Parts: sequence; structure tokens; C-alpha cells
Amino acid sequence: MGSTINANRRLRPHARSFLDSIREFLTPSIWRQADQARRRSHAASRWTTQPLVLTLLVMTWCCGDSQAERFETARGFTTVCLAKRRRPGRTVQGFQKALAPLPLAVLRAVAAGVRRRLMQLLDLTSDGWVVLGADGSAVACPRVAELEQRLDPPIKRQGPPQVWVTAVVHLRTGLLWAWRLGGGLNRERSHLQALLPTLPPAALIVADAGYNGYALAQAIVAAGAAFLIRMSSKDRLYTEQPPKTAHVRKFANDEVWLWPQQVRKNRLPPLRVRLMRLRDKQRGTEVWLLTNVLDTERLSIPQASRYYRWRWENEGLFRTYKRTLAKVKLLSRTVRLVHREAEGALLATQLLVAQGVRSALARRCGKALPRCSPRQVLLTIRDVIAGRIGIRQRRRFRQRLIQARREQRRRSSPKVKRVWPRRVSYKPLRPPRILTMAQEEIALAAQLLQQIE
Repeated sequence: MGSTINANRRLRPHARSFLDSIREFLTPSIWRQADQARRRSHAASRWTTQPLVLTLLVMTWCCGDSQAERFETARGFTTVCLAKRRRPGRTVQGFQKALAPLPLAVLRAVAAGVRRRLMQLLDLTSDGWVVLGADGSAVACPRVAELEQRLDPPIKRQGPPQVWVTAVVHLRTGLLWAWRLGGGLNRERSHLQALLPTLPPAALIVADAGYNGYALAQAIVAAGAAFLIRMSSKDRLYTEQPPKTAHVRKFANDEVWLWPQQVRKNRLPPLRVRLMRLRDKQRGTEVWLLTNVLDTERLSIPQASRYYRWRWENEGLFRTYKRTLAKVKLLSRTVRLVHREAEGALLATQLLVAQGVRSALARRCGKALPRCSPRQVLLTIRDVIAGRIGIRQRRRFRQRLIQARREQRRRSSPKVKRVWPRRVSYKPLRPPRILTMAQEEIALAAQLLQQIE
């Protein structure tokens, strides 16, 4: 009897205030891990780990045209939230001086703890998969000599320096799962490969044509995950069928080999994959997807079509980060502060959407999942920061989160209202090429596969 009552209490949505909601994701154990990752040398510092990170988060949520203006609001709010703690420093210069030497491992430890809490609090599965999308975007930085010398050169001619962000997003809810900052060649693929240890069990990565390649596919398989990646005419796939029957349109849902020539020269084994063809009825085009899930019942074509349509949640995440939270251009003027500002803003984005998703799942009725509106959640948090909603006021804060729902209507007209100048027209990707392996290649593939068994 007692276990039944406890189970019902866990299923019942609780009335949570802002402090209860934020403490649900940022638990005391997470703060202890962050404090251990900091390894502070000055125990008497005004800026301990918790108020420093919390102020960085609130500076992303609050309003203000400059960092000094946002800092004043964030510091006051942090002082109210941590009323029993020692008060932090008073100046934005002191805050930046304490933030610059903060190891990035501290923010990453907090992000790892939040991911663990997301797995405990939310049901992220869809048909047995945790469907995740991967995409990247560039964030502009101020035109400062240090940033121009040490950061990536701009994509556009005479543009500002930039930081590249690769984000992994849970596609059913639009929740930010993990991210990585950096640059270099093939940055998106190398960033995703570095983020593979953060993936949950039964992860299915959905990505566009920029995430192709044998090395990344093999790394995803080695990590115990699955992939669903779009193919283009740049990709070469191989089959054992005769050349006359090896036409790409005959492979609507068939198995092929992923085995580039350079991989073959290095005597690495081929990867058995499945090629699927989807029809875009609105545009009249075809979409070719590659997956390592060979079981058609485990991942069918209708499922793949639905998951690939969800991929636009990646674009929605970057819109929330850049436009809703005003991070089109970062404000910091040194490399250390730029990285910490970007990491803190991404962590704030994750917590922002997580609170809305948590409220949506608690009030879920039936199979349909109402998706939260990050803008409405942000306005609710800003009312808390401004004092219009108390930090411990439960009923009003909970009602605002329940009402923070995204528009669900079906669109009957295009989103684009006008033709923008200098915008490149969309060109549908052509299908991949299907090549027939020679007998020597078939024998070599069988030999290499036998060695790894």
C-alpha cells in the first residue's frame, strides 16, 4: 500500500516555484562536482563556484544592452536566490576577473550533471529510440585584435571573427542535449565524434548530408548508437549486384556497402548499411537516407520520414539561442571570456527549454506531446527576475509554464513572405552513386569482415 502511494506521488505533477524548478536540475551533488572540478586556490574568494555560474546563467536570461547592465540585474537576483550565502562581488570587472580563470571543466561538469537529471526526470524515447539531431552554426564575436588572431576567420568576406557551435538536440522536444565549441576543418563531423560519449542508450542520430563519411559512421557504430544521415551525389555506395541492376532507384530500401577507396586501401572492413528513398510530396523531390539499422521493423521508412522531418528542431534550437536569447553576437572581448560566455549561454538555453519540457510532460494528455515555447518560458523567468513573480511563488509560476506552449496549427501558406536579396536558391540534392564491386573487392571484404568476427 505504501509503495502505491509513493508511486502516485511521483506521477502527480507538483506545484513548483522557480527555485524548486531550477534546483530540480541543478542539484547539490552537481554543485559539489563543479566545485571539485574548479580546484580553487583562493578559498576566500568573493566569487565561489555556485554564485559565479548562477550569475552567468541569469545574465543570459535577463534583459540589458550591455554586460554591465545585465550583471547588475543578475547579481541582485543571485543574491536573493542565495540569501544565506556570502554575497558575491559588486563590479562587472571583478566578475570577469573571476570568470576568466574558471576552468571550462566546471561548466562541462554542470552540463553532464544536467544530462543525467534529464534522463532521470524525462521520458525521451520514441518507439524505443532516443532521436537526436546534430547540426552546427557560427556565432559572431567582436572585432578585437585578439579574437581576430586566435579565432576562426569569418565565412563571409570581411566578416567578424566567430566561434563554431555544434549542438546535439533531442528532436521530439527540441531540448538541447550536448554541444561543443571550436573550429578547424570538418568541424561538424569532428565535433559530433567528440560528443559521442555523451549519447544516451538507444540513441539514433539524425543529420544532414554534411555528416557523411566512413570515419564518422564507424565511430557512431563503435559507440553503440545508430545513425540516419542524408546522402547526396558526393557519396559512393557499393553493391555486389551486376552493373545493369545496380541502379540507384532500385535501392528504395535495400542493403549496400559503405566502403570508400581510401578505406579499402587501408584494409579497413566495409560497413553494411541500408539505403532508403523518401518522397517529398510538396516539392516533388526524393530524399535518400542511410542507416546502420538493417532491421526494417526496428526502423521503417515511415519512421525514418518522421524522424527526418523532426530535424528542423536543430534550426529551432539555434533560433532560440541566437534570436530569443540575443546571442547572434557575443559580447566578450577576450578568447577566455568568449568561450565561457558561449558555454554559459548554451547551458542557460538547456535549462530554459528543460523547464518547459518538464512542465509539458507533467501535463501530457494522450500520445500527443505539446511542445513548449522557449520564448514564453523566457518571459516567465524574466518576470521572476524582475520580481513580478516571487522566486518561491509556486502556483503562478507553474501556471505560466503550463501556458508556455508552441503554436500547433498546420500552415497552409509558405513561411517566406518575400524574396530576400542575395539568398541562394535551394537546389535538391541528387541521389548517391551506386557502384558494383569487382570479384577481388568482394573477396577482400569477406576476408576483412572475417578478421573482426
